[in-house]
Amino acid sequence: MVELKAGNLGEKMSTVKRNKYIASRLGVAVITACTSLASVAQTERLDLPDMGASADSIISRAEEAEYAKALVRQMRAYEVLNEDPLISAYFRDMGFRLASNSDRPDKAFTFVIINQDVVNAFAAPGGVIALYSGLILAADDENEVAGVLAHEIAHVTQQHLYRAIESQQAMTIPLALAMLGLILVGGGSAEAIQGALLGGQAAAAQAQINFTRQNESEADRIGIQTLSRAGYDPIGMAEFFGKMGRITRAMGEGPPEYLRTHPVSVSRITEAKDRALNMPKPPPSDNRDFYLVQTRLRAMIEEYPDTALDWFKHRLERADTSQSEADALFYGQAIALQRKGKYQEARKLLESLMARDQHIAYELQLADLDLDSGKGGAALDRLGGLYHNFAGNHAISMQYGRALIRNQDPGQAETASVILRQQLLTHPDDPALYELYARASNAAGDKVRAKEAIAESYYLRGDIHEAVLQLQKLIELEDLDYYERARITDRLNELRTELSKMSLER
Repeated sequence: MVELKAGNLGEKMSTVKRNKYIASRLGVAVITACTSLASVAQTERLDLPDMGASADSIISRAEEAEYAKALVRQMRAYEVLNEDPLISAYFRDMGFRLASNSDRPDKAFTFVIINQDVVNAFAAPGGVIALYSGLILAADDENEVAGVLAHEIAHVTQQHLYRAIESQQAMTIPLALAMLGLILVGGGSAEAIQGALLGGQAAAAQAQINFTRQNESEADRIGIQTLSRAGYDPIGMAEFFGKMGRITRAMGEGPPEYLRTHPVSVSRITEAKDRALNMPKPPPSDNRDFYLVQTRLRAMIEEYPDTALDWFKHRLERADTSQSEADALFYGQAIALQRKGKYQEARKLLESLMARDQHIAYELQLADLDLDSGKGGAALDRLGGLYHNFAGNHAISMQYGRALIRNQDPGQAETASVILRQQLLTHPDDPALYELYARASNAAGDKVRAKEAIAESYYLRGDIHEAVLQLQKLIELEDLDYYERARITDRLNELRTELSKMSLER
C-alpha cells in the first residue's frame, strides 16, 4: 500500500481560467408574480420560466461541477472531512431531500461534514454545502439541522454568492474557492486568514462574499418553504437560531461562527416563527436516526472515549430524554467502550439494543466489535447476511469489504473486489473506497487495478502530482495488455491536461 502524501494548496485545486469578469451583458427580463396569501400556498413551489440572470454568466454548470469537486478535494487534502459512511450518508440524504423540494430541484449539490468543534455551516461555489460537526452536536433534533441546510440551499438557488462576486469585477471564483479553503482550516479565525498564502486578498475576498441582510431574509423565507415541502417541521430554523442566541448569552462569549456570518436579530427569529406557524405541521418524528448519527459522531470524534462516556451518562440522567434518544445514547456508549477496549461491556449494550429493535447501525457496530475482539468468522457471517438483505448499501459494502480482506485470503479478497467495484459505480468520488478497492485487488493478485485505484485515491485527496506519478510508473510496465494500457493512458492524459491547466492559471 502506498503511503498517502500531502501536497500544497496551489497544487490541489483544479480551476478554470477566468481572470477577468465579463463587463458587458445582455439585459435581463424581470418577472413579478403575485402569490396567494393562504398558508398552504406558501409551501407550494411556483415554477416560473427561467429568463436568466446576470449572475448566470459568471460560471457555467460544467464549471460549477469542476469547482465543487476541486473544493471537496481541497478539504480532503486538509483532512477535515468526516466521511464515515453512516454519518455522511444520513446528512447527504437530508440535503438531497431538501434540494429536491427547493425552487431549483435541478441544481447540483454536494453535502459534506467538516470535523471541527465549531457551530457553523456555509455554502460555496458549485453548490457545496458544508456542516460543521459542532453544529450537528449542538442541535436538539433533525428539524434544526435541516433548517440550517435549507437556509444554505436557498443561498445557492438564489445565487447570492455569485451576485456578491458579480458586484466586484476583480473578484474571481478561484479566489473565492481558495479563500473558503483557507478559512475552513482555521475555523474562520483572523489568525488563519492573516497567515494564509493569499494574505490580504483572502480577507478582501471574505468581505465581498458576506451575505447582505436582504440575502439573509430571502434565504430564511425560501428556506422555510423548502423545509416544509420536504416534510420537516419549519419551526426548526427559528428554534436553532434562537438557541444560538441563548448559548451566547449564557456563556458570555462572542457569537458562534454561524452567527458571525448569519447575524440573527430578535425580529428575524420572530418572522421565522410567524412564517412557520402559518405552514402545515408534519407528523411528529421520534428522530431515531438523527440521534443515532449524532451520538455516533460524538463517540467517534472525541479525543478521549471517557469524555464521550461522561457526556452520554449526564444526558441519560435528564428527565426530558426520550426513549429513542436514550437508545442512541446507549449506542454511543457502546462505541466509546469499544474504543477503550471494553468489548464485553460494549457487546452487552449492543445486544440489549438489538433485542428491542433491529437496526443496521447496531448490526454494523456488532460486526466491527467482532473484528476488534478477534471473532472474524462471526463478523463475516453477520456482514454476509446484511449484504444479502441490503444489497448495494454503501456502509455495509465497505465494512464487508474490510472484513473480507482482513486475512489476505485471495478468494475472499476477490469477493471483496467485486463488491467494492460495484460501489465505485455509485460512489466514484470516494477516496476511502478506492483505497479499500486497491487493497482488495492487491490481495486478489490484480496489481494493475490496485495501482490504478491508489492513483485515483491520491487524486481525490488533492494530490494530483502523486496520482500522475503512480500512473506513469504503471504505464512503464511491459506486461500490460491492450485494454489496460489504453485505460491507463486515457486517465494519465486527463490528469496531465488538468495539471497543465493549473500551471497556466497559477
